[in-house]
Amino acid sequence: MSDPVNTAASPAIEIRGLKKTYAKSRKAEAKTALKGVDLVVPRGSIFGLLGPNGAGKSTLINILAGLVRKTEGSAKICGYDIDTDTRNARASIGIVPQEIAMDVFFTPLQALNIQAGYYGVPKAERRSEEILQALGLWEKRDAYVRQLSGGMKRRLLIGKALVHNPPVLILDEPTAGVDIELRRQLWDYVNTLHEQGTTVILTTHYLEEAESLCDRIAIIHNGEITANEEKSVMLSRLDKRTLVITPTGDINAIPATLSGLDAAVSDGQLRINYRSGKDSISAMLNQVKAAGLSIADLKTEEPDLEDVFMALTYDRD
Repeated sequence: MSDPVNTAASPAIEIRGLKKTYAKSRKAEAKTALKGVDLVVPRGSIFGLLGPNGAGKSTLINILAGLVRKTEGSAKICGYDIDTDTRNARASIGIVPQEIAMDVFFTPLQALNIQAGYYGVPKAERRSEEILQALGLWEKRDAYVRQLSGGMKRRLLIGKALVHNPPVLILDEPTAGVDIELRRQLWDYVNTLHEQGTTVILTTHYLEEAESLCDRIAIIHNGEITANEEKSVMLSRLDKRTLVITPTGDINAIPATLSGLDAAVSDGQLRINYRSGKDSISAMLNQVKAAGLSIADLKTEEPDLEDVFMALTYDRD
């Protein structure tokens, strides 16, 4: 098989005009899940794909995995077209599904070796031991999968996605229902893979997770990409800040002279919302002092990813 031109320089994922309409059935009307999605995922990134339930994330992932047929458009994985170069495209991607589904009568070691066989990885080149050790499953290598905890099964799913050493790894809600310690272990390993050059695509409902890990984020809503940019740029979308003032004395209500500000009292603090490009902090502080409040401490809070997510999804409905 010949490689496409400039495959090494191609994006990890390149999607153009991707549409998917599910046909009408006796139980449901026809539904368009993807409405002409354009999306480029740079190589070497940790890319967040976020959206509410039913936004089209799973449909998009399943099209890349070959589990769902697209209606229109094109998709390439590391330069390989999923229609015309299916074998190379599939070999370039590993997908960790949200649902835990595997044969419970195999051991973890057998499960990885069988998965590697599906991808045609020669026995001498299989990394089953390395993967199990990295995921903390080596001591359970000979236990039946049915004997593993839910967290261990989720780790094994990640291992199965890595047996063929794919350059692109898609994690679909990988830490759903996972305890904090295991979540940290998983992300430590994901960061290690990323440092080794793996492109990681993450879907998650834990927005603090995406904010901590991802360097670029796209938001999909109602089958369309509503934002796709560097995390820092996305966070700057909302020109909204909060000035948090802790007065020297007790405060239970907003002074009448501050009624013109977007202010509230919470836990003994005065919180004033403002626009950094419009409002002057010094002017607000002068108003606070004129109201007779002495300031013991103050700080500013910037918007987080949840604020941006809400503004680009639910606030649009």
